[in-house]
Amino acid sequence: MIERTLVIVKPDAVLRGRIGAVIQRLEDKGLKIIAARFSRLSEATAQKHYAEHSSKSFFSSLVSFITASPVMLMVVEGNRAIESVRNLLGKTNGVEAASGTLRGDFSSSRAFNLVHASDSAPSATREIALFFKKSEICEYALPTQDFLFEQGE
Repeated sequence: MIERTLVIVKPDAVLRGRIGAVIQRLEDKGLKIIAARFSRLSEATAQKHYAEHSSKSFFSSLVSFITASPVMLMVVEGNRAIESVRNLLGKTNGVEAASGTLRGDFSSSRAFNLVHASDSAPSATREIALFFKKSEICEYALPTQDFLFEQGE
């Protein structure tokens, strides 16, 4: 099942030079990046993005963090992309994340956990629309796509 998801390489990963590591893991998995932009989020956009957390005590620090430096925004597409990306990231807390996941390999914090990825199809649709126009999404075929998963998987 081909899906799309939003991936945000957060300020901690950007400032530590981990953008390439994130992209490499996504591509190694057979996922394709169909839109990407390096951007600094406004406070208003960050508040919209994290609206479901607005009543939580950590909301203001979350908004401050995501707006602290540029981020890499990406739309990623592939077979079960939402689940695949979240598995690549590992548990939210880097201390608890398994070795071999991005957070397990590069994070030792809950707050500084490197990457955001949509957690469901409705979230992915909403988040992608918040950051990208349809005209900015580039559809294309990978020459290896016939060997990434069997039809019906």
